[in-house]
Parts: sequence; structure tokens; C-alpha cells
Amino acid sequence: MRSYAKSIALYERTKKALAGGVSSNVRYAATPVPLFFERGEGARLYDVDGNVHIDYVLGNGPAILGHAPKPVIDAVAASLAEGQVFAAQHPRETELAERLVRLLPSSEVVRFATSGTEAVLMAFRLARAFTGRDKILKFEGHYHGWSDQAFVSTKPSLNEAGPADAPVPVAGSPGMPASVLDDVVVCGWNDLDLLAAAFERNKNEIAAVIMEPVMVNGGPIEPAPGYLDGVRELCRRNGALFICDEVITGFRAGLRGAQGRYGVNADLSIYAKAVAAGFPLAMVGGRRDVMDTLLDKGVMHGGTYNGNVQSMAAAIAALDVLEANDGAVYRELERRGTRLMQGLAELAKKHKQAVKVQGLPAIFQVFFTEGAPPRNYRESAACDKDKALAFHTALQEEGIRTNQNAKWFLSIAHDDAIIDETLAAADRAMATLQ
Repeated sequence: MRSYAKSIALYERTKKALAGGVSSNVRYAATPVPLFFERGEGARLYDVDGNVHIDYVLGNGPAILGHAPKPVIDAVAASLAEGQVFAAQHPRETELAERLVRLLPSSEVVRFATSGTEAVLMAFRLARAFTGRDKILKFEGHYHGWSDQAFVSTKPSLNEAGPADAPVPVAGSPGMPASVLDDVVVCGWNDLDLLAAAFERNKNEIAAVIMEPVMVNGGPIEPAPGYLDGVRELCRRNGALFICDEVITGFRAGLRGAQGRYGVNADLSIYAKAVAAGFPLAMVGGRRDVMDTLLDKGVMHGGTYNGNVQSMAAAIAALDVLEANDGAVYRELERRGTRLMQGLAELAKKHKQAVKVQGLPAIFQVFFTEGAPPRNYRESAACDKDKALAFHTALQEEGIRTNQNAKWFLSIAHDDAIIDETLAAADRAMATLQ
């Protein structure tokens, strides 16, 4: 058994000065306590107890180049002497914006922010100002940040969620005013008939439809064939904007994100996480006429740290790696991730575990279920979470770090030798589930 005595002691000490002992509630979900790490390098993390972890959490997605990637660290280090925030523009903002507009077909212009939550709120405000409507339609199981306006029906209990064909908006946290639910319409995902019915029930009231183009937070699930195109068409027909939240899938599902992968263009798109390979950066990109409301209609968006020097330097350096040889790193990620997914599925058969390994090669999940592969939040929520947690715990004992739902992120630092090591550890971990 691995020892976590130092993490346990440090957590008890930290709780006396830091509320809850963590800086994000998501971090509570660790065993036996929120672990403390001293450093990360490549695909590995090193905790205060001396344990080494092959990391498939990767900061929940940003570290697509692995931990402390040298090209990014070098670029940021070189920028430090130039300053950090100017309350003014600097040339790197222009350089990065031009590259992003060239890369992302649906983004005619972009605006930088610092976090995905903040960028979502900007997109909501833009959509409401542009359409003159108030309601935002979102999907069960999709996460768009922790703000009052967005943290609705993210992981609702099925007892509260209402009927599948007309879900009830469920606040995600105490402290959220009931009034925010009045302007949120919730719909089941991956079913165009459900979306058409929701538009009909809220005729001429919906400003925008927002979704993760690949449902990640509720379990990595791809859109059904034709679904994204169908959503876009329904939005057009009903005078609503289509917003793709690519905070996780952007620069992870491919160089041009999930929209590039599936060949669809949203009216507004939100990116964060992998775009700066671990440094804080988010952005909204989209149609020029919608984005121009920031100037033409005086739609307010601000932020002291937006476009800060170090995040711009990090993103430019990360794109240098990701764009090289027409995105060659993504072809390698696809190969390695596919190999890892297939290896885990084969191990499940070997150990007679009812498992579906699904998602994308760069982000996937091991679902424990006797049924068909899940297609939406409710089917994902019905999978065996106790078995997933047991697998997570067994993996951690073997030096493999995933999140508690057995979700895996891949980086270019996870080479074939590391995948071999991972599959050998997963073999031993699955043996304990019997």
C-alpha cells in the first residue's frame, strides 16, 4: 500500500488557513484526501510522500504537452522580465489573435479572458445583446463553469431532474438564487426531436443554445452522426445563436477542436485549458457581427489579467508545437490514445468486466455498464460509479492517476513506453475488481 501520510498531515494543516483545504471544490474528489504534489514533469507527477504517478488527469485537460513542457516554459521565462500586466495592449495579443483566427474557421475575431467560466458569461451576454432575448438553452450533464447562470443541471440527481423529454432546471449549488432558473431551459442531449420540442415550448425566447460538442464532463460521449449540423439548423430556424463550449475539446480534440473534427461552425465558441498548455487563458471567438456588439452596443467585458504577457507567450509557444508539420502531434495522440483505449477494453474482457471504453483518443472514459454505450447524461449517470471508483483507487495504488469517474486525458508526453507501463498496471488493477 502506498503511504499518503504527508498529504494527510498537510491537508489537515491547510484546512486551518484555506477554506475547505482546497482552492477548487473539484479537488475534494481524491483518495484518501486531496493529494499534494511537489512537481510535474512530462507524463508524471511527484507527490509530497515520494509517490510517482503517471498522470491522466493533466490538470483536467490543459497539460496537452505534458507537465512543464520546455518550449512553453522557456517562452514564459523569457517573457517575465518584460512585465506581466499593463492595462494596455501588447504585440503578442495581436500575434496570437491572428493565429487563432487563421486556425479556427468559426472565429472571425476573438476576445481573450482568463477562465472558462468567465468566457461563458461573456458569450451569454453577447448572445442576449445580439438577439434581444433572455433565455439560454443548455443540456443535461454539460458543464459550463460554476457561475449562477451556468451551473444548472450539470449533474442533477435523476429524482430532481424531471422527465427526460422536458427536464426541470436544477441549481447546482446552495447559494444560487431561484430566479436564475427562470432564464435557463434544459434539454436532453443527442436528440434533435427533444431540442425541437424545447424551442417550440419557448418560442421566440431563446437567445442561444450552448453545448459541449463532445459531452465531456458528464462522461466523454460523441455527438450522434448529423446531430451538430441539426442543432445548428434548428438554431438558425429559431433565431438563436449556437454556442460551442470547447473549453476542454478545443486544441485537444484536434488542432481545430471538435468543430474541426466534426465539420460544423458555431456562432460563438469558447476555448480555454489546452490553448496555453497549462497557463491561465480563455477566449470567446465567433462571428464578427456578434462579437462587434462589444463595441457597437457597448456590451461590457473586462478583466485585469486578460491578455497578460505570460499567458500570451505560453499560448504562442504551445501553438508552435501543436501546429508543427500540419498538426503531426495530433496524429500521434490519436494513435497512442486508440492503442490505450483498445488495450483497456481487451483487459476488461480478460477480467470479465462489463466495460465500455469510449470518447476520443485524447480524452475518454471507462464506463462500467452491462448496457449499450451511453449516449447522454442519463445513460452515463446510470453506469456503475462504485465500480469506477474501485478501479480508480486500484489504479492509484499502481501509480496511475485518473479522476474518480475513470476519465482519462492524454498528452504528447504519454509515449508508447508509458502506455505499456499503464496497461500493465491496469491489468493488475482490474484483477482486484474480481
